[in-house]
Amino acid sequence: MCYGLNDEKALAMARAGRAGTSRRNLLRGAALGALGAGALATGVATAPAAQASPRHGWGRVRVPKDRISIQLYTVRDALNGEPGFDESLRQIADYGYPRVEQALGFFGRTAKELRAFYRALGIRATSSHNDISADEEALKTKLRDARELGQSYINVPWLSSEVADDWRRWAEQMNHEAEKARRYGLRYGYHNHAHEFTTDLGGGLTPWEILTSELDPRLVHLEIDIYWAVTGGIESGDGVDDPERFTIDVIRSAPQRVRQFHVKDRDPETGDMADPGTGMIDFPRIFRAHRVEEYIVENDTPDVTPLHSADVGYSYLRNLSC
Repeated sequence: MCYGLNDEKALAMARAGRAGTSRRNLLRGAALGALGAGALATGVATAPAAQASPRHGWGRVRVPKDRISIQLYTVRDALNGEPGFDESLRQIADYGYPRVEQALGFFGRTAKELRAFYRALGIRATSSHNDISADEEALKTKLRDARELGQSYINVPWLSSEVADDWRRWAEQMNHEAEKARRYGLRYGYHNHAHEFTTDLGGGLTPWEILTSELDPRLVHLEIDIYWAVTGGIESGDGVDDPERFTIDVIRSAPQRVRQFHVKDRDPETGDMADPGTGMIDFPRIFRAHRVEEYIVENDTPDVTPLHSADVGYSYLRNLSC
């Protein structure tokens, strides 16, 4: 899908720094003004917007270059079609990315061979998305491959159920896998969507409440997808007036440490995903509130082409200064 941003315009916005941030604030104000009016009309209470104070003393936001990554799911169509896996990764390296987050397998290589290919390009696979393993042998294979690739992190990308006991069982399984992962030198995390904040499991209990109460913070970290956290805040009504504050509160209230961000933007009119820096989310405010070890570009529905989204995302993070 496309929101009317051609290659030149989107890249210019991503590289604009302060100017891009000002435009996003205008978009955000218009969009949230409409959302707030709708919430009042339907009886959803809204609170005054609170300002986030810098948690780590950043007077200005500068994302370290060596912490920028991309989730390869973003470019899945390019990997599986044209220009193909090898050429797509070469272009990603040419854009400046030093890291990638694995998804979709190894494309005909072993973990050892893939690591050598990445090394030749000057990039590293530092993280991955992997489902909960079906058995102990599958878990061992998953962890061995991640270690062979040289990863630091491994994350569960998706769980969904309207049954509370399912979430409790999954939390127990993830604690078990995380303990094994630690023996391989890996940090084990969970990646959120919006439904963890909006699904009522009975009596107002949400999946997020179960996960954050039962995942062992000594073993499991969080990979916060900012788009989905913002969307969860808006859709639940808890963050309709100030979705960035909702997201910051999610980060600060969780016993688990937030070590990674997924960075994708939100179209102010449709609520769809957008390339970083071209939508309504005030990323600098969130980045000032909490510093992470990886800033991972992602857009499940690239605005123009998959590799264009990769280029825009890197340019935005690399040039961000406010």
